[in-house]
Order: sequence, then C-alpha cells, then structure tokens
Amino acid sequence: MPASSTIESRYLDRYLDRELSWLAFNRRVLELAEDDSVPLLERAKFVAIFGSNLDEFFQIRVAGLKDSIAAGVPEATAMLAAVSAEARRQGVRLGAAYGAVEADLARAGLAIVPIDSLAGDDRAYLDEYFETRIFPILTPLAVDPAHPFPYISDLALSFGIVVDRPDGRRVGFARVKVPPNLPRLVGLPGGGRKGRYVYLEDVIGEHLAALFPGGRILSHHIFRVTRDADLDIQEDEADDLLAALEVELLQRRLGRAVRLEVELGTPETIVQLLLEELDLGTDDVYEVDGRLDPSGLWDLWRLDRPDLKDDPWPGVVGRRLAAGDAECQNLFDVVRRKDVLVHHPYESFGATVGTFVQQAAEDPEVLGIKMTLYRTSGDSPIIAALIRAAEEGKQVVALIELKARFDERNNIAWAKALERAGAHVVYGIVGLKTHAKAVLVVRSEGDRLQRYCHLGTGNYNPSTARTYEDVGLLTADAELGAELARLFNGLTGYGVAPRYHRLAVAPEALRSRILELLETQTHPGGRVVMKMNSLVDEAVIDALYAASQAGASIDLVIRGICCLRPGVPDLSENIRVRSIVGRYLEHSRIYAFGEAAMTTEAPSVGADGAAGNGRGAPEAPVAVAGQLLIGSADLMPRNLDRRVEVLTPVDDPAARAQLRRVLQHCLADDTNAWELGPDGEWRRVPTVAGTSAQRLCYEDALERAAFGTADV
Repeated sequence: MPASSTIESRYLDRYLDRELSWLAFNRRVLELAEDDSVPLLERAKFVAIFGSNLDEFFQIRVAGLKDSIAAGVPEATAMLAAVSAEARRQGVRLGAAYGAVEADLARAGLAIVPIDSLAGDDRAYLDEYFETRIFPILTPLAVDPAHPFPYISDLALSFGIVVDRPDGRRVGFARVKVPPNLPRLVGLPGGGRKGRYVYLEDVIGEHLAALFPGGRILSHHIFRVTRDADLDIQEDEADDLLAALEVELLQRRLGRAVRLEVELGTPETIVQLLLEELDLGTDDVYEVDGRLDPSGLWDLWRLDRPDLKDDPWPGVVGRRLAAGDAECQNLFDVVRRKDVLVHHPYESFGATVGTFVQQAAEDPEVLGIKMTLYRTSGDSPIIAALIRAAEEGKQVVALIELKARFDERNNIAWAKALERAGAHVVYGIVGLKTHAKAVLVVRSEGDRLQRYCHLGTGNYNPSTARTYEDVGLLTADAELGAELARLFNGLTGYGVAPRYHRLAVAPEALRSRILELLETQTHPGGRVVMKMNSLVDEAVIDALYAASQAGASIDLVIRGICCLRPGVPDLSENIRVRSIVGRYLEHSRIYAFGEAAMTTEAPSVGADGAAGNGRGAPEAPVAVAGQLLIGSADLMPRNLDRRVEVLTPVDDPAARAQLRRVLQHCLADDTNAWELGPDGEWRRVPTVAGTSAQRLCYEDALERAAFGTADV
C-alpha cells in the first residue's frame, strides 16, 4: 500500500471534534502554567485562567451535550464520555501544576501555608479574623425532615459537614457556604512584598464548631457544583426582550447541576447524598487531588511583585494620533486625511478608540453617534461618553447585545442608563446576536455631513483591551461609511438587509464572501493566510481543502478551536495550522488572500505608520493587490448563521502593510506557538530563533509611537 494511503487511512475523519479541540486549547494554557521559563506569577495566572475556562466549558458545552443526550442524539453519549475522560486527565495535570506553582511561590516569599502549621500569634490573629470578619456572615444549613436540602449555587465552594447532633438523636449532615464576597486568601501579619497566606476555607474549617454549639464535628469536606449557565429565551414570543432576559437571569441560578467536584478522600456516603440531591450520576463526579477552584491565585497575581511578572509593555500612541499638527487639530482631522489602523494592546485603546468616541461626544459639530456594544466594562468611559452625548442632544443610537453570555446583567444596566439619558437603545434582531464591532459618527463639516467609522475585531471594553490582542480601522472612507449607515438602519428598523459591495455581513453574505475569496486562490500558486479564534464551519473547511488540493499554500493562525485536519496527503498537505498562546489573548480576525497574504514580502512599518524600510525612514506606501479583511467574525456556524458580524476590507497601503507584518510575525513565532498535526495533536514549536510575535508587534508599535509609552 502506498505511504500516502497508509497515512490517509489513519485520518479518515475530515473534521476534528469541536469539544476536544477546545479542551486541547485549554491544555495549551495549562502548559504555560507548567513552563518554568514563564514568570512565576504569570504561571499562577495561567493556572487560574485554566480553571475558569474549564468551569465555563462545563457550564455551556457539557450542559449542551447533556441536552443532546436527553434529546436522543446518538453520538452525544460517546462524546460526553470522551470529553469527561480528557477533562479528568487535565485535572490531574492541573493539580500537579498548582502544587508546583505553590511551592515556587513559597520559595519566592509568597507562601500559602497549611493552617495546621500555625501557632501562637498567627493562630490568635486568625481566631480574631474569623470572629470579626467571617463568623457573622456564615449560615449553617442542616439537612433533616424539617430542613430540606439547601440550594447549592453555581461554582460556590461549600462544606459538607457530618455532625454528631447535640440532641443525641443521630448523626446529621449540614452545608456551609464559603462566602464568595470575602478575599479567598487571608494575609497573615507581616506581609508587604513578601507574605504568608491562608485559604479562607481553611480558616472556616478550623472554626466550624462555632457554628454548631453543643455538637461535635465528625468530618468536613469541600465540594463545588457547576450548573448549566446557558439561557433559553424565546425571543419571538417575548413582548419585551429586556424584561424577559431579566426573568431568565433569575432562572440561571436554578440551572440544573452538570458537575460535582469533591476533594480527594470525601466519604462515599457524602458523595452519594450530594449526587442524589443534585440529580447527578457517578460519571458527573470529579475528585480533585488538591485545591478546589484555583481562582484564588488571582489574589497573588494582583500583588506588587514586578520581579515575578512579565516586563510591562505600556500601550503606546502612534505619531499621527498623538502629535497632530497645524492641519490636524483633532482625531477627525487625522482620519479624514488618511485611514488609521490601531493594534491593541500594543497601542492604547483609551488614547485611540476611546478618544474617538469621547471627542465625538464632546465635539459640537458631531450630530450623531451609532455604536454596537457586545461586552464592555462596569465603569466604561465609552458608555459615559455616549450618555454625555445623548444628554447634550446628539442623536445617539446604542445597539446593546443583551444576550452576550455572562455580561447580560452588565448590559441590562447600561441599556437602562442610556435610555434614561435619551439615547435610542435597541437590542438587535430577533433570533440573532449582534456581535459586530462598529462605531459610526456623523459630523457637520461646512455644507456637508461627513461620516467617520471604527470597524474592529474586539469589544469596546477598556479593561480587556489591555490583555486582548485586537485590531481596528479608523476611516472616513465614504463608501464604507454609507454601507455602515445602511447596516445600522437595518439593525434598528424593519428594512430588508441590503447588498453590500465593500462590507461582508453575516448572516446574509459573510460565508459566501469567504468562499468566493477562497475560490480565487484555488489554483497552483494561490495563497491564503487567516488568523482567527476558531475554525469550525464545514463549508469553509471544505473550501480550504479544495484550495490545498489545487496547489494553494495556506497558513492558519487559530488560537482556539480548529476542526480542520492539516497536513493530510491528497487532502490538506498544503495547509499549516498554528496557535499562539502567550501573555495576551490573541483575539484579532485577519483574512488575507492572494498578494495580500504574501507575508514574506510585506513592507516594514515606519514610525508614522507608513510602509518603511525596516528601522529607518518611511518610504512611499507600496500598493498591494489581493483582498485583506478584518472584523468580528470567526469562521463558525454560530458566527456565520446566527450572529450579525462584519468584516471590512482594508485598502490603505500602510494599514495593509501593518496587518501583513502582524501575520508575518505570527508565522515566524517559535516562542509561544504550537502546531497542529494531521493526527489532531498540538505540539509546541521548538524554540530556535527565540522569535516572539507579541514582542515584535510591540516593537512595531513603539516605532509608530510619537513619544512616551504611558497607557491611557
């Protein structure tokens, strides 16, 4: 049998499984926690991120698999078993990684100490801390015929306690919730840059007897329950989406249990009681050898220990936006003369996109602002600027996606605040989430109205903009402005979705645009480079396979889920897939086709953002052919079929050169990169040159900066 046939017989599946691919991504996060070359508190951060990621996976994806099993989907049971097995394997690695990080922290002067090792003044301090700060808010909940089994809230740490009752009748069971609104790590006296800490649950465990006077604690064990957190809103039946969502959020806390975590050594009698009361099976139990819920490590990461963290890279401001000149008194003057591409967090979000919205709110010549809001921060200066604009009489339209998962409450609050200020607030289109990232500003300039746009890949969230890598285009392009205006009119009114010449908009035509662009490269010498968070859509994967079979060269940079199987002879041998996981969350979506994807010939970027000659003076921009787009959409069915998404072409030569350089850096990375093999396994790229895409992107931003590097 030919070698190619042998290889192909090993990889009969055209598509890798989505759930296992996501777990593989989280495993890459865990590998950073295990990597001794990563600064210690960053390793602690990755341990915490891994745990939070896995929690959300169970809340949404595992809950969905359980729904599929209940609906009789044949393959769902086997899939859940595979997911469970991998999650258990990762749980073992998490315990080992956590233990190694904790030991290294102790050596660095940040010790999380066992409470039974303390005596004297330390014990006296914890006794007082318990009496004054913890005891008043604890509530013991007994379980007996007069006390029904208590509700166990999602992801809350709890004690399961076996008590010898004071009435002498029989041994009883009780539950005590660890208060989530207290610091998880209790600092012992004599802290500072160095310090000793005790876990809150350990302090409570030592003092449980105070909650059961006259009784005797026979044993106590920590457990945690994960519940289904997905929302099920019948939008077409809801008279008021906001009111319906508020009701549904109240129901979320009552979601069915999907996972029970117990500490190693928990008695079988307690486990069985919990399973019975939570309506779970034995396969839903995850025994943890170590600390339940590693999120407490965030408390240490927030400490002022720069010696244990990555070197800071403060966001910079490009020369054109920071300096201005006699002809450019504000950001609108800059953008009207030339498109500006911004790259966060290397370039400050606040001093670029934030300033764009704030100047629009304050400029008396601005008549209207329209904006999509998917996720934003609790103290958002973006929302504050929109409120000021509305109060001053500007026409403000805010399209707030109330259904943005886990941000629903935040978005409801902002929707109400904007409505009180007089803004027009809409919630998008029934049956679709609005995930597009767009701002449209209408400004009076002489005898005409000028449109200014921001179209980007990331949320308008100043907090996450410091840790999420994203790109955005500021432009006064008349055609893009007109098309964006039509998009907003379609989102706020009843109009039929228009045809767009420049923008690619989902769900109507984004998939077809991507497929058309792939078709243009389905030939020998074709070239495609795409960077995204996830690739799941089978039609797009099939088109990539076809392009590869025709001789096109394809590079995919995919942070998370990838269902395409690369490197299979006669199917995908010309496709390479890599993932970059580093100090920043790679979040931008960049799609390059033809000459625009010829990254090895990309011109470098000069200090003013124009194409340049390396580290020297900028040269005249070099025009390039081929399509290059950025935007909000990953290539997943949910993005292409069930969301409003927007990709925008980037035509400005300097902006295109900047994007090509980003892709070039990603393909050269051998520090934070993993590669996907035809067997579906991810392997870390060996470090040879020590190239870091993220460091190179920051160095490029410094070149574009005018002066100073203070984040705004």
